[in-house]
Amino acid sequence: MEVKEALALIFKGVAPVLSENGFEPIYPEGVRKTETPIEEQADKLRISFQGGKGAVRIEYKENRILLLCTDINAAEASDEDYKQASLSLFDPSLIDDKDIRYIGNEFSDTIRQKYGKKERNAAKTKLPTPVSKSAARSGALAYDPNTLASRFTTMYPELREMYRASIEKYGEFLAEDFFVRYGTPAAMQTIRQNDKQRMKKLFNLLNDIYEDGTNETQSLIAVTILGAMHTDAQLVENAKEYMSETLSQPVLAVIQYLNSPAGKRAEKKLGNPPPYKPKKAQKEKGMYRQMLGL
Repeated sequence: MEVKEALALIFKGVAPVLSENGFEPIYPEGVRKTETPIEEQADKLRISFQGGKGAVRIEYKENRILLLCTDINAAEASDEDYKQASLSLFDPSLIDDKDIRYIGNEFSDTIRQKYGKKERNAAKTKLPTPVSKSAARSGALAYDPNTLASRFTTMYPELREMYRASIEKYGEFLAEDFFVRYGTPAAMQTIRQNDKQRMKKLFNLLNDIYEDGTNETQSLIAVTILGAMHTDAQLVENAKEYMSETLSQPVLAVIQYLNSPAGKRAEKKLGNPPPYKPKKAQKEKGMYRQMLGL
């Protein structure tokens, strides 16, 4: 995908959220208002917004895309006044529509959190306490989805606020929704990049949590997160070296299933999940797990 094409899609997704919060795009000289307001510089591409609350930039540089914000008026702010609010890897040769949606959702959520209306005296939601390694290894407790998300967002700190927002919005942590929307795209980007240090860090986390996780947690790892590799054989090859034997067996079985006719039919159903319903006395299994019998 061309960089400008990707930026145009991100602009289309983010602009309405910025408009809701009082920002409007700044059109560089020679760019019509029917076009994406991309400003070309020697080492970067930039889209700028201004409003009563300050200024916002979306910048592409060296295979990274950043959301930058300042409380200073755009006409008066210098480059040093802009602070990084969000960062994503952005390799044009690898990026796809799912990556674009992930970046757009992340930037939109960050903008809402920073500039959206906040209730006065609203208490910040306290995140659930994760299960400790000692408790899991002793068998006293098993790693739950909250623990997986907590440790996952330590590796991907840009997802921490989305994790918190999920709990604030629903009053409980909707793990599958969080990982489908945010966690899985982040993991796929890491596996696609195949950086040795990042891969070790990611799979040390997943191997450890899977080994001593609840059934639900194991399903999130093997199906919701790593099952997404089934669309690209190279991702599977990249991951094989780092998966433990305990994890690799179910993951490869899931991938084989998802690439089968039955799996493809099941995946179509995932594109139209049922609407969220308030918590019942007993939770139903997530859709992935229902279809795979996990």
